[in-house]
Amino acid sequence: MTRTATVNYHVHKPHRQAFELDAGGIAGNLVSPKLASTAVALEDARAAANSVTFASDAVEFTTLETQVRGFAGAAWKSIYDAELTAMLSDRLGAREVVVFDHTVRTDDPSATRKPARNVHSDYSKDGAEQRLVDLLGADVASEWAQGHFAFINVWRPVEHPINSAPLGFVRPSSVDASDWILLDLIYPDRKGQIMGLVGNPKHDWIYQSKMTPDEVAIFNIYDNQGLPSIAHSALDMVEDSSISTIRKSIESRTLVRY
Repeated sequence: MTRTATVNYHVHKPHRQAFELDAGGIAGNLVSPKLASTAVALEDARAAANSVTFASDAVEFTTLETQVRGFAGAAWKSIYDAELTAMLSDRLGAREVVVFDHTVRTDDPSATRKPARNVHSDYSKDGAEQRLVDLLGADVASEWAQGHFAFINVWRPVEHPINSAPLGFVRPSSVDASDWILLDLIYPDRKGQIMGLVGNPKHDWIYQSKMTPDEVAIFNIYDNQGLPSIAHSALDMVEDSSISTIRKSIESRTLVRY
């Protein structure tokens, strides 16, 4: 069944645009470039005419039960990291996995980390190569770069099934190269670079409806041997207006070596 949601696309400008995160030293304070609110049609992966696979679409949805019962504090990280490592090794054939970042997002105005409501992918080529060095050091990064490596995000609902602001994806096959723009990420202590997506009526949006805390989305955010990065964003939509649970999720960034 086709659904409709609203997303915020980026726009072409004659100059480099940027996000400023934790601006002014205030946690959660975000200064954003101009965005264009746009209604898009969605295909639900649960009933998609064409199956959604990591190899063809740079995203797939699967069940991954966890022994973690809460994502507060730090005690859960070693357990969850081991679960993610085993899953990526088994499902994608990764021979090494580095889990390096977890972000819990809550769709509440008072939350420090809210769902990202701009259509983007997490790394540009330069941003990914710099992050590889940041994580591994120059010598080890050089070794990894001679082979096949990728940055992969694993996203999961927390506490409740997702009823509002689900995560949506644009099939890479529907994206023109000219739809992408470079965006700087300015942090108080460092600078990064991501890719923003400009609107195009050809974009083919997919999501998985009512994802539960036992389900994950696995998606590619950079691959040095050609698998496309996938554009994604929180979707402004509600599945069931009689349900009032707030969207809460955890995304885990990983570096894999094939």
